[in-house]
Amino acid sequence: MGLLTGKKGLIFGVANERSIAWAIAEALYREGAELGFAYANEILEKRVRPLAEGIGARVIGRCDVARDEEIEGLFNRVRDTFGTLDILVHSIAFANKEELQGEYLNTSREGFRIALDISAYSLAAVTRYAVPLMIPHGGSIITLTYYGSEKVVPNYNVMGVAKAALEASVRYLAADLGPRGIRVNAISPGPIKTLAAAGISGFRDMLHHAAEKAPLRKNTSVEEVGKTALYLCSDLASGVTGEVIYVDGGYHIMGM
Repeated sequence: MGLLTGKKGLIFGVANERSIAWAIAEALYREGAELGFAYANEILEKRVRPLAEGIGARVIGRCDVARDEEIEGLFNRVRDTFGTLDILVHSIAFANKEELQGEYLNTSREGFRIALDISAYSLAAVTRYAVPLMIPHGGSIITLTYYGSEKVVPNYNVMGVAKAALEASVRYLAADLGPRGIRVNAISPGPIKTLAAAGISGFRDMLHHAAEKAPLRKNTSVEEVGKTALYLCSDLASGVTGEVIYVDGGYHIMGM
């Protein structure tokens, strides 16, 4: 038996086979979890559906997290198919590309709204519908953040602000849901070459710098993030909630 045999999970944020969310899905699936997947639009469906069908997913549904009716519709499908839910993975972030270059000073009002809505508020939005499916047996909710939430990273701009809000949301949700046996945590990986990261100006320099300065002298792999997610979703982390777990080769401990 695997660590997650009999557990049901829902994954938000798979973009392709190289995405962090897919590495998490693979790690959970290998340990026995049955998984469902959400995709944001038809373009992403073409990438997500073959991957999800390859592991026998029974729930594969569209969900624009900016629309409450789509969130509700997806979770109704999860309830009808799975009955209950044990794991929720939120790997969602978005900002307009023009906001991820130059000075944060020039962030537009609309760009700020979009980044905070999709990257931070969406965690609360999807959690609200997940909670009834996790009661009374409890569950684990994880999200993905980045060190730019607490230190200035060139060109990360409004996304850094959104990730700071996301991490605060983790703490508040953990306090709300702890009495119901539901744990909420975040993983903060080092920079990883993904589809989403391609939109950040100067990302290649970030990769090189992290590998050069991190104590482990290497970049983080998606597989390493997947293994950390497996830990957080399993009973091995039964006493862990409200935390940001760094998987960055130790980069965040360094000063000068």
